[in-house]
Amino acid sequence: MQKAAHIAVVDDHSDIRDLVGQYLEQQGYKVSVADSGLALRRVLERGAVDLIVLDVMMPGEDGLS
Repeated sequence: MQKAAHIAVVDDHSDIRDLVGQYLEQQGYKVSVADSGLALRRVLERGAVDLIVLDVMMPGEDGLS
């Protein structure tokens, strides 16, 4: 059996973050969520992810900075 891809979902809006995260989990992916660029750094310190779904307009560090 193949290992599920690990996807990080990063968005400052909890409703979007939760919706995308739940959908991906239902599709069989391992999901980590973060509400900021700084929180994503903490996720990445725990291990690599295969894909990052990132909001490009967030306060502080975003998908463009």
